[in-house]
Amino acid sequence: MNLLTSNWLPFRHRDGRIDYRPPSALADPDVLDLALPRADFQGAAWQFLIALLQTAMTPKNTDAWLDRYQTPPGVAELDELLAPFASAFELDGDGPRFMQDLDPLDDVKDAPVAGLLIDSPGANGIKNNTDFFVKRGRVDTACPECAALALYTMQINAPAGGAGIRVGLRGGGPLTTLILPEDESQPLWARLWPNVMPADAVGQPGQAWRAPGVEDRDLFFWMGDTRISDKKGTEVLPEQVHPLHAFWSMPRRYRLLFDETPGCCDLCGREADRPVRHLRAKKQGANYDGPWRHPLTPYRRLNPKKLEELPLSSKGQPGGLGYRHWPGLVLEDEAISGALPARVVTHHLQKYRQVKAARDDGEAFDALYRHARLWVFGYDMDNMKPRGWYSVEMPLVGVPKAHQETLRGWVKRFVDLASEISWTLRNQLKRAWFKRPEDAKGDMSQIDAQFFEATQPAFFTALREIGGVLREDEEAPTLSPEIHRQWYGALKREALALFDAQAISGPLEGMKMQQLERITGARRYLLTYLNGSGKKVGKTMQAFAEAGGFKLKTPASEDHREESPA
Repeated sequence: MNLLTSNWLPFRHRDGRIDYRPPSALADPDVLDLALPRADFQGAAWQFLIALLQTAMTPKNTDAWLDRYQTPPGVAELDELLAPFASAFELDGDGPRFMQDLDPLDDVKDAPVAGLLIDSPGANGIKNNTDFFVKRGRVDTACPECAALALYTMQINAPAGGAGIRVGLRGGGPLTTLILPEDESQPLWARLWPNVMPADAVGQPGQAWRAPGVEDRDLFFWMGDTRISDKKGTEVLPEQVHPLHAFWSMPRRYRLLFDETPGCCDLCGREADRPVRHLRAKKQGANYDGPWRHPLTPYRRLNPKKLEELPLSSKGQPGGLGYRHWPGLVLEDEAISGALPARVVTHHLQKYRQVKAARDDGEAFDALYRHARLWVFGYDMDNMKPRGWYSVEMPLVGVPKAHQETLRGWVKRFVDLASEISWTLRNQLKRAWFKRPEDAKGDMSQIDAQFFEATQPAFFTALREIGGVLREDEEAPTLSPEIHRQWYGALKREALALFDAQAISGPLEGMKMQQLERITGARRYLLTYLNGSGKKVGKTMQAFAEAGGFKLKTPASEDHREESPA
């Protein structure tokens, strides 16, 4: 099977039907999306298509990128552009195989194909019977199509795997951020092309651009002898490889074994004439080191003052992804917070600031600049153990460069207020639940997660309004009191609703007097805090209202006596 010419990817069309077609189908204006059986496959398949476009169609500069945005290729043209690379995308055969070791690896034992799935239990988990929630034996047979996606997913996300088992170029469990138009009716081409970068921006420092070729072993490692990392000095550094190699990284050594006995794929349910049931894997694959920054992944400096330390890719964390993370995913702040958004994001925002001034047809791209989304997804990994998969879409707000710091300051003000309210809400729930809340142990992060999830729509509404204000490009922009008041109101409303839902989990008549006193006392404190009442308790709300230029209104009928937590 050839991954450039075979009908192997499921595309969803405008009328809802799903057809298996080659990658060139992405240029069909009736194709809206992919339809893979797993969320991690869906994210990987998008990256696969972006990598193909980046390899076969890298524009010379931003002007060339914009020209192609206006004039997409047809399916036949894209087939012609991809054709020179076909020999690097054979999944089976005697020659080089896509993302597999050139060596047949006859000296290692066969292993189940399930080992390609990041969420499958490892050998130790099976040996020690610790596969309580994700069971062994779920996937015994994979069709070639799903095996190809599983292979690519593992290579670009490879987690830590023990001594000699190499981690991916981006580190284990990296987040990916992709730019999407807000209009979901746009064809797949219009949703993929914003993530392709021009030649003068896609490479890293130390990398020299050259046109990609199918025989380039610094681009496609599997086209040549294996890069073995069994000794020092064999690390793979950015300046040693092609600028596009980050899209085709290959840290693991695998060899798929195709079975002549037909079977049903346990992943997608389709019948396969030559399924994959086993593979061979070997240690000491490519060992990536140095200042790698994948174009589609955000990074962060743990200590912004120590520039000699390498930045780390942003990872999924317990509690999910939400607007708390938006500044670090969009706003570059290397000197203070250490945030380094994905290069595709920073380049997108920079190029559109100059489009109108540089081109007569700049208005054609204004919608993508003003109405774009950021799709963030990835595993939450604990070393080699996945704790969950997260996927969320957020607004991508672009503003003139002169107002970047203003945007950062306004967003920080809104997020900081939410964080402080969340902290107070959690503490008052502990006070309501326990006689000695200071001694209460356990993970209460679900409270924060619920609060931020409930207030996320209001934040994104405020964020769009903030972007609208700053895009006016006034010399001294101001944010209206009404936007501040609406945000404050949303936080107050959701905090009280969450407290009431969590604090009173049973009928009131069944509660003891002490329980009721704890609950009412904690709620009264929370309400006093949220209303900005009292000299000490209300300082946070008072400061936000003052900065926002609006007045806090406290219902006279409510009891606002200030109390300290027990």
